Amino acid sequence: MSTTTPYKTALRTIHIPGQEPLEIFTLLDRQQYYDPLGAAERLGICSAAWPLFGMLWPSGLQLAIKIAKKPVDPTQRILEIGCGLGLASMTAHRLGGNVTASDRHPLASRFMAKNLKNNQLPKMPFRYGQWGRTEPVSLTDTGSPILSDRYDLIMGSDLLYDPSSPGQVAEFIHQHAAAKSEVWVMDPNRGYRNRFTRKMAKYGFDLSENKKIQRPFQYSEMDEAEPYSGRFLLYKRDVSGDLNALA
Repeated sequence: MSTTTPYKTALRTIHIPGQEPLEIFTLLDRQQYYDPLGAAERLGICSAAWPLFGMLWPSGLQLAIKIAKKPVDPTQRILEIGCGLGLASMTAHRLGGNVTASDRHPLASRFMAKNLKNNQLPKMPFRYGQWGRTEPVSLTDTGSPILSDRYDLIMGSDLLYDPSSPGQVAEFIHQHAAAKSEVWVMDPNRGYRNRFTRKMAKYGFDLSENKKIQRPFQYSEMDEAEPYSGRFLLYKRDVSGDLNALA
């Protein structure tokens, strides 16, 4: 980001095993805030939550590491939800995946575009996507088209962060997942995993893999290696008939 932006940023070098480093602009810290027209507030984003999209999160890095190991199928439509800075989306995109990134924050698409350009990557589709919201939103506030399609693989990291998340995220995934689809969730053991699995089952998703992830993580040489402990959850469904009948 340029020095004229009203919030402070940092340029970080992100290392994903087996891949070329990504040079990513992030927010400098969680003290940053800029919502002069009230777009974020109207989208339900308070000042404390405003900077979270622009921070690096351990589960996001673990999801990027996971997607980097996946064989590329350019016919498979991939969606990352709650992407924030979108490390997993950018990693899959660079490898040739058919990826769409989505988030609720009005600046997430701007950071994504800047980071794609900074890494000499082509443009990538970005959509506004927010679970748990029933009120209409305006394109002026979202800054991006509203998510509407269905996808073959939906992925996300650290999605289950409060008691309402399991039901809301499962419903959101159901709305945007194809009849035959996979869902990847990297969860840092926040305690809502089992509830989420039960909610996903209502929409025809079976838990196919529940793998413990425990390893040191390190974004760059400047960061001290810290332990990461979480779970990789993989759900699958293959249903026929009216998807809207599932509930």
